[in-house]
Amino acid sequence: MSSSTVLPAARDHSAAAGIACVVGGIFFLTLSDANAKWLGEHYNPLQILFLRALIAMPFVTALALWLGGRRVLRTTHPGLHLTRGAINVVSACCFYLGLRALPLAEATAIAFAAPLFVTALSVLILKERVDGKRWLAVLAGFAGVLIVVRPGSATFQAATLYPLTTALLYAVMMITARGINRGEGMLTTTFYIVLGQLVCSAVALPWVWQTPAMEHLPYFFGIALFSTLGLALITQGFRIGPASVVAPFDYTGLIWATILGWIFWREAPDAFAYLGALFIAGSGVYIAVREARGKGKRRVKA
Repeated sequence: MSSSTVLPAARDHSAAAGIACVVGGIFFLTLSDANAKWLGEHYNPLQILFLRALIAMPFVTALALWLGGRRVLRTTHPGLHLTRGAINVVSACCFYLGLRALPLAEATAIAFAAPLFVTALSVLILKERVDGKRWLAVLAGFAGVLIVVRPGSATFQAATLYPLTTALLYAVMMITARGINRGEGMLTTTFYIVLGQLVCSAVALPWVWQTPAMEHLPYFFGIALFSTLGLALITQGFRIGPASVVAPFDYTGLIWATILGWIFWREAPDAFAYLGALFIAGSGVYIAVREARGKGKRRVKA
């Protein structure tokens, strides 16, 4: 059998496996968010983040050592990782605060504006060039945010600014990742994000701590377990599948958030929220696919 008949099948298989990993990973991350939404009614977001990181740390360390060995724990950017950890804590706190007041699907949709901010910040900070089509996608995505948030209307909620801040800070995190040595892979970055989250949230712990009730402990473990599984699966999905194929499946999180929000809180976003989410997701998918294809063309030319 010739290689021409084998390679397409192998590519199809890796793409399908990558999609499955990303969809599964996003599902677990949404489960983690649902746990956080429920716990947010009882605990400060900083305490939730601290316990999430404390419980997840052994799992993340074991996963990193298993897949990459001790070398993945070495870094030449401890200060940058700590800074990114602090940004991550503030970003996650804002999202958890948003979850207290907003439907899970609505908060998730607004937070998915992060790729739009990444594109805009890459021009302002990194001086990258973005073509007209991607700028149109960014504008369409921000139009979707305005549709969901509806500033100035009677239905406007100030709480929508929390997930919007999350999206902006997450984009800053992604931009700062450009300063990390290319020799440090995804496992190293993931390990130090969790470690940074643990250290930075611990600083404020004396002012927010309250002893968790025994019946709440499974929810804290759920957040840690689901977020770790989610990150691991998404990382694996992008490792084995083409980025342009698997990236759009990030937005299955909107589906999971809508389903879980209805099951547990009987939340039903209105038509404007769905329309805005469609604009945000469509723009994000377009940007992700175009960026991935652009990188592929640059590699071919090189």
